[in-house]
Amino acid sequence: MTTAFILDARLAADSHPVARFELCDVRLIDDSLYPWLILVPRLPGLRDLIDLDQSRRHQLADEVDRASRLLRDAYRPDKLNVAALGNVVVQLHVHVIARFETDPSWPSPIWGRVESRPYSAEALLERVVQLQERLAA
Repeated sequence: MTTAFILDARLAADSHPVARFELCDVRLIDDSLYPWLILVPRLPGLRDLIDLDQSRRHQLADEVDRASRLLRDAYRPDKLNVAALGNVVVQLHVHVIARFETDPSWPSPIWGRVESRPYSAEALLERVVQLQERLAA
């Protein structure tokens, strides 16, 4: 019997859907201080990159590339941060974050920071639509 994919409750609570790539759901982290996406492969039981077979690891890399280019082209960041940590949420997910020398955490990592600012309903809709339109172009 095959187990169905279920998005981790914390990822669901902390992010909003943007797109559905071939392998991954693309979600926007609910922090307006950073253009911050996560990619979550829609396969059950994944904890680490090595849990994917070779073809799916390559697919994930291609999708991370696509998300990275999306953020680079949309926001022109000073640096892109890409990471798959999983210490708090063990379900495999990859962070793609546009960083700026002017952001509140620069140059430190954003992990464990105190300050965050959830999107207003209007700003969330605007950001999601902007990303979706760029993906469709």
